Amino acid sequence: MAALRRLQEVPRHLLVCEKSNFSHDKSRHRHLVETHYHNYRVSFLIPECGILSKELKTLVMDTGPYYSVKNLPLHELISHEFINSFVMKGACYALTYNANIDEDNAAALLPNGKLILSLDKDTYEETGLQGQPSQYSGRKSMKFIVSIDLMDFSFNPNSKNYKRTSWSLKEKNPMKFDFLLAWHPTEESTMMDYFSSYHIQEHQPTTALTVLTDLQCPVLQSLALQGQPEKACSAQEHFQWLGAVFSHVDLNNEPNNFISTSCCPQPSALVAKAYLCTITGFLLPEKITLLLEQLRCYFDEPKLAPWISLCVQGFADSPVSWKEQEHGFWKGGEHLYNFVIFNNQDYWLQMAVGANDDCPP
Repeated sequence: MAALRRLQEVPRHLLVCEKSNFSHDKSRHRHLVETHYHNYRVSFLIPECGILSKELKTLVMDTGPYYSVKNLPLHELISHEFINSFVMKGACYALTYNANIDEDNAAALLPNGKLILSLDKDTYEETGLQGQPSQYSGRKSMKFIVSIDLMDFSFNPNSKNYKRTSWSLKEKNPMKFDFLLAWHPTEESTMMDYFSSYHIQEHQPTTALTVLTDLQCPVLQSLALQGQPEKACSAQEHFQWLGAVFSHVDLNNEPNNFISTSCCPQPSALVAKAYLCTITGFLLPEKITLLLEQLRCYFDEPKLAPWISLCVQGFADSPVSWKEQEHGFWKGGEHLYNFVIFNNQDYWLQMAVGANDDCPP
């Protein structure tokens, strides 16, 4: 019975909402995008729009490339040649895939040069690397987090630190993972050539473009984050509605619909057309920053749309969410953020995480 009760427990979810203006000196929009490193899906919705501008469509189609490498030895990411070729010369991203963060060993390379390892107890003890217990392990520490700074001055081929780490990953416990890799600025042939001795493939993100018709949209007011009775919906109501739209949930709430009883919050307005774009892949913050800036420019000329939404979802099995904050899975593994961009350059920023995450920054 105790096990059944635990299964029935509702996991904690945390949604943080704030409002600002893109022109404010203390606006955090760029920083929040740049420090959410591992993104697998970007979606945006433009009400009162039936076709994308040429500039926006070009940007949407240019969000790659990224690469997958199978059975890549982990020690390759700490080699002096790799550090000099990629880590020191741009923003290099790597993330294990086909690995469950709550069960398996996992790794992530951040653009600041930090290599984050999430290791089970046996692997951690075998490697002999220094780390700390996962904050989501409970009383018995079964998971450990190791952070290796590849750009630290002391982490050079002649140092004891480097030699010990290299021996640990190359000889003591030669771990191999399937990795997703990306590098900014992009030189397509460079990474393919560097890992040519392994099974490497180049990928382009997939893009789905949809025009929604007769969509009931919430009425929003940029200054009313909490909403106003009979005048405007709240940020939380809009966030839940947006998730339903992105998931293609039927929001008609008809009496004979036994699949979904969801409906648009009130007050709402009927929109003849709305443009929905979804990009899926290994998506870099640098590309998302460009997309956000282009969506801001959408309102440079008068438009019928009162607002635009841009939602970014992180990989559920990434060892980190924002910056170097530890990320866990438990029942969902979600960590995402959403911008609601208003036509006066005000914006709402909504950040959501699951049970095994700290409060978003």
